[in-house]
This record gives sequence, structure tokens and C-alpha cells, in this order.
Amino acid sequence: MTLYSRVRPFAFTLPAETAHDLGKRTLRVAQSTWATRTALSAAYQFEHPALECDLFGTQFPNPVGIAAGFDKNAEVTHALAALGFGFVEIGTVTPYSQSGNDRPRLFRLLEDEAMINRMGFNGQGMERVKSRLEADGTPQIPLGVNIGKMNSSNEREAIEDYRRVFDRLSPFADYVVVNVSCPNTPDEFDEGSPEHLRSIFETLETENERGVPILVKIGPDSPEESMFDLVDIAREFDLDGIVATNTSTSRTGLESPRREEWGGLSGKPLQDRSTEVVRSLAEYMDGELPIVGIGGVDSARSAYEKIRAGASLVELYTGFVYRGPSTAKRINRGLVALLERDGFTSVEEAVGADLDD
Repeated sequence: MTLYSRVRPFAFTLPAETAHDLGKRTLRVAQSTWATRTALSAAYQFEHPALECDLFGTQFPNPVGIAAGFDKNAEVTHALAALGFGFVEIGTVTPYSQSGNDRPRLFRLLEDEAMINRMGFNGQGMERVKSRLEADGTPQIPLGVNIGKMNSSNEREAIEDYRRVFDRLSPFADYVVVNVSCPNTPDEFDEGSPEHLRSIFETLETENERGVPILVKIGPDSPEESMFDLVDIAREFDLDGIVATNTSTSRTGLESPRREEWGGLSGKPLQDRSTEVVRSLAEYMDGELPIVGIGGVDSARSAYEKIRAGASLVELYTGFVYRGPSTAKRINRGLVALLERDGFTSVEEAVGADLDD
């Protein structure tokens, strides 16, 4: 029995957001000294040359990252690196601080190993995040920055929101993700319309003098044709990758009494659907753009399925909540075993292996 398996029942008696905040405070303490970071690294990191991935002009020590939403304000990036993750994606970061939706807004669905959130882009804003990255430094693993708009912004203001956050935080980023698929923010206009997307990417293209890789995050609920339209726009503006997928509004097959809470569903129920999206996108793009796969990743098997379906990297959040601090180590160790079983010498060789079937 692990320490986390003993602690989790107590943590799960607390409201989900309270437990999340408590967990982050614990990680802040754990990353506060060189000695504690070193101890974490010794306990939780797993390194193997087969796990290394070269993407976006940088090397990832392994393909397993923390998704946006867990560390919105870049408070525990060093602790997450010490826990063995191959990269960290902070955010969603907005131009100014905003409180998001009213509490409660984060719910565990224990029977489904899932969560529903309607956080609503709560966060401290780009200046606080910038100051923290300047003071603490970036982690010794690639850093992604997920950027979004203010909830009060109209269509024209939203484009300026993306530009301003990109301008302030892209110097710290190994890649930037444009989040236009969150189901928990006000529907003032169609964020996914081709015209709006083109305006965003044209603006960021002009702003991006340093050539920071730009990705776009899509949701799992859109029709396939809409996803392919977005890919075509990404190609048009020479974007660098796709993050698939965001949370879902579907409640199909859920058992938890919390299933009727509104918001975005994450965790195990998204595993198959998000993998289907990864596979469809990979087949449509024929390897042209890398895919970061997210949705239901909580084990080596679920990560490997996404990799074989066409994902070059995978991310998790809910799986980390349910499985605890050893999650990255277990997944990475298991990935090496699966790669060896199937005769691959690296993760990169396994990307898209199922597409030829």
C-alpha cells in the first residue's frame, strides 16, 4: 500500500477544489529547497533513452506531461518536474485575474474515475504568472503555456486577449496552446468559427517574432468535419501541433450521482473518445502536425493507446488526482516495457503504429 493510497480517502472527504489547493500547497513546500526537490526526484523520476522525444525544437525527457488546469498559475512546476513528468503545461492564463464561476465548481465522480469542472478560467492573470516565472525560473523540463480570453471579452477583445498573454509569456514557453474549446466559459460568440480562428492565428503570427511553437486545443464533441476544418486552418497558418482533446459535455454511460453537474467532463470516460479523435486527426494529417493526446490517460496502457493512435505526447490531470504522485513513474516504466514487448526502440517509433492496421 502506497502513502497516497492511505492519504487519498481523507483527501476525498474534502471538497475537490479544497483538496486540490491543499495538494498544491504541499507541492510548493516540497519544491522550496534543493534537498526536497532532490528527494522527490530520487523517489519518483524514471529515465530511459527510449522515452526521449524531440518536438517543437526541444527535447522532452519522456512523453508524459501535466495538462493545463492543474497548475494554472505556474506555482508548482518544479515539483511536477521532480515527480517525473516530461513536461508541464500551465494555464489557462488570461490577461487579468478573474475569479471564474462560483463554488462549488469541481466535482469527483468516484464511480466513473472522472471529474467535472466548471472553473471558468479562474486564475491570477498574466502579470502574476510572469513575475513568478521570473522569480522561480522555468522547470528543467519543457514548459507549455495555455492561453485564453477574459470571460467578459467580446469577439474583438478576445483576439487582443490572446495577443497580450502571448506577448507577455511566450518568452518563457517551449510552446503555446491557444484554448478555444473550453465548455466552461460564457458563450458570447462562436470561439471556434473559422473567421475567429483565422483572426487569432493571424494576430499571433504577426506577434511571434521569436518563432515560438503554437498549438491549438480542440474539444471532443465537435463533428469530425469541424475538427478537420480547424486542422486546415492550422495548416494555413503553419501552426505546430494539435492538443486533443479538451473536456466533454457528454454524460453518456456515467454512473455517479454527480453526473448531472454542468461543466466539462474529464477522466476515464473520455479515454476511448479522445483516442478516436487522435486517430482521426492523425489519419487526416498523415503525420504533418504532432498531436498531444489527452483524455483518460492514467496508465501505461492508456498512454500507449494514444501514442499508437498518433499522439507524440500525452497529458493527464484527472489520472494524476486518482493515482497520485507516482503516476508519471508508473506510466513511463510501463511504456518502456510495452515498447520492448512490441519491438520498438523509442516512443517516436511507436507513434501512429496502429494507423496502418
